[in-house]
Amino acid sequence: MIDTAMLMAAGLGKRMRPLTATRPKPLVKVAGKPLMDHALDRLETGGVRKVVVNVHYLADTVEAHLKARRCGMEFTVSDERAQLLETGGGLMKAKPLLGDQPFFCVNSDNFWVDGPAETFAMMRRVWDPARMDALLLLVPQARAYCHSGMGDFRMDADGRLTRRREGHVAPFVYIGIQILSPALLVDPPSDVFSTNIFWNRAIAAGRLYGVSHQGLWFDVGTPAAIPVVESTLAYG
Repeated sequence: MIDTAMLMAAGLGKRMRPLTATRPKPLVKVAGKPLMDHALDRLETGGVRKVVVNVHYLADTVEAHLKARRCGMEFTVSDERAQLLETGGGLMKAKPLLGDQPFFCVNSDNFWVDGPAETFAMMRRVWDPARMDALLLLVPQARAYCHSGMGDFRMDADGRLTRRREGHVAPFVYIGIQILSPALLVDPPSDVFSTNIFWNRAIAAGRLYGVSHQGLWFDVGTPAAIPVVESTLAYG
């Protein structure tokens, strides 16, 4: 049972300006509550009991919000106040806090609605540590709402992932939710680097897998995305 998660909440939120001039992006409200709380509510419903949250921009505000939240989860802060470490560096810094078992990693700037199956239960069912170092939740390009780009990955019949080829469109977009094995988090190239380094290693070993999300997903990275999410939820 995977019951630990990391919530990535340290980013500067530049694309969300001016809303992030006075608050961190995880505390920007969508549909009546902060983005962070949407993610934490789903993690709690999904059976996660321990959450490591990395902080940098307006870190005191994020910490105060976590302390005020009443729930059955245990929170631990991975402090990046001194230096923003990007996604890979943030994972490496938090690794001692995450334990030695596979864990969920969730971005705080996305918004999803479950399909027929609860997201985290579905990912646990697919996860196979004998074959996988990472399992990424993907959505077909046509259902990546508020997202621009040419896609991220191709996925074969077994779920194994490869990168989009240059000059081509890939059918799947990564939507900021994954399961990671701690065994993948080794040999960092520097203090500051992207999770792409770990994914590339897993691809080379044939151990990066994906699963397609069957519900709704929104890339809530800019202020313009917020009314799209809210109107979709209100009117379907």
